[in-house]
Amino acid sequence: MTHVAPVPVDLADPETVGIHPRRLQLFLDRVRLEVDEGPLPSAQVAVARNGRLVAFETYGDATNDKRYILQSVGRTVVAAAVWKLISDGLLDVGELVADIIPEFATNGKHVVTVGQVLTHTAGFPFAPLGYPKMLDRRQRLESFARWRLDWEPGSRLQFHLTGAAWLIAEITERKTGMAFPDYLRTAIVEPLGLGFLLPVPADRFGSVLAVPVAIDRTSDDQEVDPWGPWYLASPEVLAAGEPSHSIAGTAADVALLFQALFHSGLWRAEVVAEATRIHVSDKPWGERIYGGSDDVANLALFCTVSGEVGGSWTPRTGSAGTFGNGGAPCQLGFMDPEAGTSFAFLTNGYPLAGYDHSALGRNRTINIGNLGNDLIR
Repeated sequence: MTHVAPVPVDLADPETVGIHPRRLQLFLDRVRLEVDEGPLPSAQVAVARNGRLVAFETYGDATNDKRYILQSVGRTVVAAAVWKLISDGLLDVGELVADIIPEFATNGKHVVTVGQVLTHTAGFPFAPLGYPKMLDRRQRLESFARWRLDWEPGSRLQFHLTGAAWLIAEITERKTGMAFPDYLRTAIVEPLGLGFLLPVPADRFGSVLAVPVAIDRTSDDQEVDPWGPWYLASPEVLAAGEPSHSIAGTAADVALLFQALFHSGLWRAEVVAEATRIHVSDKPWGERIYGGSDDVANLALFCTVSGEVGGSWTPRTGSAGTFGNGGAPCQLGFMDPEAGTSFAFLTNGYPLAGYDHSALGRNRTINIGNLGNDLIR
């Protein structure tokens, strides 16, 4: 999928769609502060409501035509593709993965359901499938067969960092006959006129992307963590196209995709409602760098939901039904379905560890998320 759409520039007047202009300016100023007086080399932000984009700005060493590696924010894009399959009657969350992908039915995995994969409760959070093996479908299927369960499916919430998305990609291909990037492009990206890229060709890495920059390097001999989000800073690895983290797009693409879920007619309303309600609510297992937390996380079908009580990655303003995903290093993409607002905040400024868990990084995530979800009167 190498589709490149024009950058959206048709902005509606905020007040005509019910966005409070001073609240919007506070949000934009808070993002810009992280570039003008903070560590971020660039940041891109967008806001939409009622199907219309009302703000799209890029600050720092980038422009509006630059795309960002979405990292886990891209899970919402993958989720939208799954919800489209469900809307079209091609997939049911109660199906057994092994009935769709027989190669997966080994080592006790025959009981895993599609719904468990989508809610990160399937039992194989660290299933290995790295570069360059992930380039070859035959080797991916052989990896599925070798994977073993770490715990009983459905008994624990632990983020499946890449294994879940590779299964979703194969499920999509079995159901549609199309590779996941092709299905995403033809079923969603092109009909909506969006600019998501999957994969990003290696020879276009520097031209289409706001390339990741280390924001806390103090000497040339410091190295990034090769197993975290920096893994995707390699053009060849990013071009391998791991579905849920390697998608590149603009903040406008993310904000408008949320709006399309409710305004385009591509998805059935009842499917979106079911897909974005809380299905699992628990404290995620594992180390913090892999998504583990002492805070409750609310999982819908491959996205997170704020809920009445929830984790630090989701906004605490707006309605409890706010859904979306946060991602490395501190990126955000969320929609409040009750308010009808959506926003995205993207950056290419990464600490050497990949995620910004510093006090400043934590405050950035909380404050920008809360302001971005508090935009109507």
